[in-house]
Amino acid sequence: MSRTPPRVTLDTPLGKFVDLDLEDVRLPSGARLTNELADEIVGSALRTAGRPSLTAPGKRSPSVTIRLPESLNDKLSAEAARTGKRRSDIIREALASRLAG
Repeated sequence: MSRTPPRVTLDTPLGKFVDLDLEDVRLPSGARLTNELADEIVGSALRTAGRPSLTAPGKRSPSVTIRLPESLNDKLSAEAARTGKRRSDIIREALASRLAG
C-alpha cells in the first residue's frame, strides 16, 4: 500500500522531535529514514554549508573586511561584471599578485 507524503507548507506546524524508531519516514528514494541516516544527512549539510574553504576542506578560511573609496568600488563592480568574476575573487587575485613581488 502506497502512502502519500504529507503536504508541507510554511504554515505546517513542525514538532521538535520525531521518533524514527516508531515513525516510518521515507526519503524520496523510498529508503527508510533512520536516526543514523538522519545524523549523516545533518552532518553532510553542516559540512557543505557556505562557500568551499580556501584553506583546506573542513577548515574555515579567514576573512578580511576593507573599506573602499566609492570610485574604486565602482571600478571593482564594473570589472566583476565585465569578467563574470566575483568581487572577492578579483580582490584576492590583485592581492596575491601584489604580495608575490
